[in-house]
Amino acid sequence: MTEPISIDFIEEIARQYGYWAVFFGISLENAGIPLPGETITIVGGFLAGEGELKYEGVLGCAIAGAILGDNFGYWLGKTGGWSLLLRLGRLFRVEESRLEMLRAQFSANAAKAVFFGRFVALLRVFAGPLAGIAQMPYGSFFLCNAAGAVVWALVIVTLAFTLGQIIPLEQLLEYISEFGFWALVLVIVGFVAIRWLKSRHPLSAEVGETQELTEASHEVASSEVTPTSVRD
Repeated sequence: MTEPISIDFIEEIARQYGYWAVFFGISLENAGIPLPGETITIVGGFLAGEGELKYEGVLGCAIAGAILGDNFGYWLGKTGGWSLLLRLGRLFRVEESRLEMLRAQFSANAAKAVFFGRFVALLRVFAGPLAGIAQMPYGSFFLCNAAGAVVWALVIVTLAFTLGQIIPLEQLLEYISEFGFWALVLVIVGFVAIRWLKSRHPLSAEVGETQELTEASHEVASSEVTPTSVRD
């Protein structure tokens, strides 16, 4: 897997700005901006293994940046993401009912997507905004987001810190990048397989899907209700 920005440039940025590069890199990526935030974090862990940065500092910045970035992406999706998605749907002639169904399906699996999405290419960028669009309750989002950020940062920074002392940085980046790519492939294959299995049993699938979408729709609707005052 290749990066649109050269590894040498990313390494130079990480060396020059240190912890700030890690913090802002992963923050912007998790906010929905397709920047190589994970790559910068890996380089930060690698530099910690080289003794140029502190392991605890890189880990703390990665966790804080991941949590903050996903929160920003969540609120962007919650406040204006759905209207933007509807406009894009009209542009590409996707029916609103289809978008509603996709939103309900994501809402039904939002917790898993937010937690595990950090390890999946692309989903790491869009999980926060999609959770906001799906009107995932903020309390649930915050817990899943924070837990996922801690686990992801521990794995990535520790791997870069330890393996970076054994194998070259370029090879380390390639291994982790390929893992994210194949994780995305597995997610797509799993989704297609589930849809195929449901099509083999249309009656039971329809009942299960209807119940699932109904429950998800109730969650979305309840999160959108604004409390009103009641007069005696």
